[in-house]
Amino acid sequence: MGWIALAACLTLGVASSAAGGSRTTAACPGNLANQLASTGSALQLVTVVAPSRASTQGTLQLWQKSGGCWRAVAGPWTAWLGQRGVSANKREGDRTTPSGAFGFRPVMYGLAANPGVQYRYHRIVCGDWWVEDSRSPWYNRFRHVPCGSKPPFRVTSEDLSQSPTAYRHLAVLAYNTKPVVPGRGSGIFLHASTGRPTLGCVSLPLPHLLTMLRWLRPARGPLIVIGTHRTIRGL
Repeated sequence: MGWIALAACLTLGVASSAAGGSRTTAACPGNLANQLASTGSALQLVTVVAPSRASTQGTLQLWQKSGGCWRAVAGPWTAWLGQRGVSANKREGDRTTPSGAFGFRPVMYGLAANPGVQYRYHRIVCGDWWVEDSRSPWYNRFRHVPCGSKPPFRVTSEDLSQSPTAYRHLAVLAYNTKPVVPGRGSGIFLHASTGRPTLGCVSLPLPHLLTMLRWLRPARGPLIVIGTHRTIRGL
């Protein structure tokens, strides 16, 4: 699976932000979340920090804004990343997890029943695909075709229903969406861990994943930020 190349990057700063950013002030704890230059109007934040660009694991933590400051609410947890680490120049099939700052798409998915998330939820069935064919008008989009029929796009993996462990529940990162750029990466999910690196997604043990998915609220404009300490602070 691929993911979105994020152009909305983060910088470290000290001036206040009229747009509701989260620059560190004397009143805020000196944690990673409070060092981000701007998180816009987001009230929920997920950080995923890799030790290096080649790392296949990172540290994931949940943050909530309170009184103008970011405060930790869950984690840190160990998350799996792409087989080839993280990249700010994600390409389809390169097996890296994109680095940058992303929102979440408005629908969550899963082979199991809705576990109590606040997003719209689609239960995966045979014939559900995330399109990885960069030549298709459906590239980086969900598409259902009749179960067992040949999809009208090139496939490089099985349909979503064939991954019962990873896709028991998942959220889709808003990567490579506005606009969708052919070849920039597709299907960047936050899904359940299979105990090994991903093809470009972020994965967590199922109990931690469920905690996060139930915590996310679309009305709070959640963001996920992925990268190394250097890239997160230096972009």
